[in-house]
Amino acid sequence: MIKDLFAILNSFASKYLFWVDSYTITKIDIAEIIIISFLIYNILIWFKQTRAWNLLKGIIVVLVFVLVAAIFQMNTILWIAGKTINVAVIAIIIVFQPELRRALEQLGQKSFITSLFSFDSQKNQERFSERVTNELVKATYEMAKVKTGALIVIEQDVTLKEYERTGIALDSLVSSQLLINIFEHNTPLHDGAIIVRGNRIVSATCYLPLSDNMGLSKELGTRHRAAVGISEVCDALTIVVSEETGNVSIAIGGELYRNVDAEYLKGKLNFIRKGSMDVARFKIWKRRMKNVKENDEASGK
Repeated sequence: MIKDLFAILNSFASKYLFWVDSYTITKIDIAEIIIISFLIYNILIWFKQTRAWNLLKGIIVVLVFVLVAAIFQMNTILWIAGKTINVAVIAIIIVFQPELRRALEQLGQKSFITSLFSFDSQKNQERFSERVTNELVKATYEMAKVKTGALIVIEQDVTLKEYERTGIALDSLVSSQLLINIFEHNTPLHDGAIIVRGNRIVSATCYLPLSDNMGLSKELGTRHRAAVGISEVCDALTIVVSEETGNVSIAIGGELYRNVDAEYLKGKLNFIRKGSMDVARFKIWKRRMKNVKENDEASGK
C-alpha cells in the first residue's frame, strides 16, 4: 500500500511539477511535508491566540498587493518592495518581540524537551510539605467565603526570581493565617501576587505579566489575566480568588480553570508537591474528571 502511495505521488509530481527535473518523492520528502505542515499549523494557532494575529493579517494584505504587482509587472511597486524587504524583516522581529520571546519560553517548557534534557537533579523530591497544601487550600476557601481577592503563584521548575524582585521580600513559612492577613483589604501587602517556593512565601505584592489571550472572557479582570499571563511564560500553578464572586480558579499552561472546588485544588497541589505537573497530562486528567462527573450526574449518583 505504501509503495502504491509513492507511485501515485511520483506520477503526480511528473505530470504537474514540471519545473522539477525527474524528481522522485521519497520517504524523507513525506516526513518533511508532515513536519512543515505541523509547524505551520501550530504557528498559525499560536498567532491566532495573541495580538500578533491582526498584525499577521496586515502583513498578508501587503504580500497580496506585492503578488498582484508581480502578476501585472508593476515595476515601481516591485522595486520599492525589494528595497524595503530587509528593513521589513527587522521591523517584524521588533514588533513581534514579546510574542517570539513567549513562544520560545513555551517551547522550552514542552514535556518532550524536558524529558530528553533534565536540568534538575532534585526533580523527584517533594516540592513542599503536605501541611503547606492544607494551609493553601484552607486560606483560599476562607478568603473565597468573604470575597477577599487573592493571587497565589506556586513555583515549579522555572524560577520566578524575575517577578520575585518586583515585590517585597518576605521569606516566611506558609500558613493560612498569614495568607489571609496578606490579602486582607486595605493592608500594605494585599495588592499584587505572592510567590510560594517550597514551604515558604518568598515575596508579596509582585507584578505579573498580563495575558493578551483574546479567548479569555471579557468578564475577567486584571487578577485573572495576570494569573493566565504568568502561566504562559512559566510552569507555575496560580490560584485566583475572585473579589467580585468569591469563586476560585487555577491557571496553568496558559489555561484558566474556573470555579474549582477544594478537593480539586488539593488534588492538583498534591500532584505538584510530588513532582512537576505536566501540562498535557493535566488537561487530559481534567477532561477525564469532567466526563466522570457528567456520567455520574446522568446515572443519578
